[in-house]
Amino acid sequence: MKKHTSGIHHITAIVGHPQENIDFYAGVLGLRLVKQTINFDDPGTYHLYFGEENGKPGTIITFFPWADAYKGRIGDGQVGVTTYVVPVGAMNYWKERLTKFNINFNEAVRYGETYVQFDDPHGLHLEIVEHASGEENNWTFGNITKEVAIKGFGGAILYSSRPEETAATLVDVMGLEIVGQEGDYTRFKSTADIGNIIDLKMTTGVRGRMGVGTVHHIAWRADDNQDHLEWQQYAMDHGQHVTEIKDRNYFNSIYFRESGEILFEVATDPPGFGHDETPETLGSELKLPIQYEHLRERLKQSLIPIDVRPLD
Repeated sequence: MKKHTSGIHHITAIVGHPQENIDFYAGVLGLRLVKQTINFDDPGTYHLYFGEENGKPGTIITFFPWADAYKGRIGDGQVGVTTYVVPVGAMNYWKERLTKFNINFNEAVRYGETYVQFDDPHGLHLEIVEHASGEENNWTFGNITKEVAIKGFGGAILYSSRPEETAATLVDVMGLEIVGQEGDYTRFKSTADIGNIIDLKMTTGVRGRMGVGTVHHIAWRADDNQDHLEWQQYAMDHGQHVTEIKDRNYFNSIYFRESGEILFEVATDPPGFGHDETPETLGSELKLPIQYEHLRERLKQSLIPIDVRPLD
C-alpha cells in the first residue's frame, strides 16, 4: 500500500547567537518559543523550537544555535527557502513590520502567488505568502495580533543536486502529488492544510555547505508510533538508507538522505510539547531529556543566557 505523509512536521536550521535567534523569530516574527532544550547529540548547545501557541506539527521551526560557528552556504542538497503562511489580507502588515525593523525584502511571484522574501539575521532565506487555509494562530506577541499572525509553514523550496531523483522520492516515497510546473520549479502538494507545498528547483547550482544560515533537515509527519514503524520499513523498501528510531522526547525520528542529498526526517506527531510543561508555561524554562538531567547545573552554566523579549 502506498504511503502519504500529510506534510511538513518541522524544519531544523543552524544559526548563530541564540539571543539574536530568539529576538528575530519571537520578537520580529511573533512566533512562540515553545521549547528550550538541548541538542541531544551535542548537549552543550541549545535546541530551540518556535511555532504557534501549542507547537503543532506544520508550524515548528527549530534551531541549533552556535554563536561562534562558521558560516554555511545555501545550495544544492538543502532546503533553500522556508515559506511561512499568513492570513489573507495580512501582507501589507508584514511589509510594514519588516520595514520597521530595517529588514530588506523583495517580492516574487510563483504560481500566481506573491511572496515577500527576506533573510533572518544569520542568512536563512525566508518568505511569506497569504493563504486562506490553516487555522489562525492565537499566540500574540508584541504588536502582532491573531488576524495577521503567522499560521505556520506554507512549505519550502528544495535545492537538489539531482532534482529528477528528488522529485521521484517526493512522489514515490513521501506520497506527494505533482500539481504544477512553472519555470525552474515543480510544485508538489500533500494533504495537510498547512506545511503542504513543496517547490523543487529543477536546475542545479552551487553545492550547499552546512553551517550558520543553512537548513540542516526537513522533517515529514507520521501519524503515530505505528505509522512511524511503517514509514521506516516503507522507506527502506524503496531503497533509502534509514536510521534506527531515535527518541527526541517530543517525537520519535528516523532519518535518510535522499538521492539529491537533502536530509529527510520522518517524525511522529505525538507526544508533542505539552507532556513536560503546561500550555501556559511552554518554552519558559530549560527542559532536559532524562539522560542529561544529572548535568543540569553544568549545562546551565555553559549555555548562553537567553530571554524572550518584545521588541516593539
